[in-house]
Amino acid sequence: MELRTDLHTHTLYSRHAYSTIEENVRAACAQNLELLGVTDHFSAMLFPDYMESKHYQYFYNMNCLPRQWYGVRLLRGCEADIVDLEGNLFGHDIDAEKGVIDKNISEADSLYGRVARRLDYIIASVHNKDFTDNASKSRITDMYIKALSNSKVIILGHIGRSGLDFDIDSVVKAARDMHKLIEINEHSFGWDDTIYDRCKQILVRCAQLGAPICVSTDAHVSYDVGRFDNVVKLLESVDFPMELVANRDEKSFMSYLPS
Repeated sequence: MELRTDLHTHTLYSRHAYSTIEENVRAACAQNLELLGVTDHFSAMLFPDYMESKHYQYFYNMNCLPRQWYGVRLLRGCEADIVDLEGNLFGHDIDAEKGVIDKNISEADSLYGRVARRLDYIIASVHNKDFTDNASKSRITDMYIKALSNSKVIILGHIGRSGLDFDIDSVVKAARDMHKLIEINEHSFGWDDTIYDRCKQILVRCAQLGAPICVSTDAHVSYDVGRFDNVVKLLESVDFPMELVANRDEKSFMSYLPS
């Protein structure tokens, strides 16, 4: 099984990752990838004063990144935290009043809005799940479905690793019907067997319900870019249909991007 894209990768900007964008692109080239997504964290986890919009100029300036680099097509994205039970993403309630050089911005917008309009796509994930305490299974399910309804969200990130209880069929069907993707990523393995079992359960239902998935590494160092050993073994163990791997190559994924 050959996978030619990696749509979930991190760089030094994410603070707990260790490589530059160029190092990741070089690694993607060495792995014969056609397409690489740069998806650093857009999250309160990065900065103590996370409401300061100047911290996010990394995203404001993404148009300086080349679209082709070492023969690899480069996409501009982020992994944004789901922050409440309404499925809202980080920055939706933070005003972005200042630009890169500390001048007032003429048009009012949220921090999320300023970042999102510069991106090709967003991966929506749960990291800090304190807001889900005491939430019912149906509310968690609705939260994921609402996050999927965001026009920029193409991928629902590592739901098998979140530890949240939700109705798998409802979320998988919603993703399928909205032309969105459920992610199974390499970084989810090696933690504990319950995560593996949950990922397998999700994968089986995606196959049975005809829901396309996204396979990615969630690489936090360039060495891991394009390395899918554990995911491929899991896909093969359930005889997952290759035609449902929506990012098996560049052409198969591009139809999922917002127009």
